[in-house]
Amino acid sequence: MPKQKPKIAIVMGSKSDWETMREASNILDELKVPYHVEVVSAHRTPDKLFSFAETADQNGYQVIIA
Repeated sequence: MPKQKPKIAIVMGSKSDWETMREASNILDELKVPYHVEVVSAHRTPDKLFSFAETADQNGYQVIIA
């Protein structure tokens, strides 16, 4: 079976937020739901965050956990 493209993105402002977001990741892993993790700071890299948000639909994301 081909690997599915993730429809869920887990987005956080810094790597230190991973402790909080890990629970979402663990649940998705248990359910075998593919997801993408993105670390992007609204303060340090607002253009990157804006670009991610602007293209989320085009990239197939139906859910964003932030």
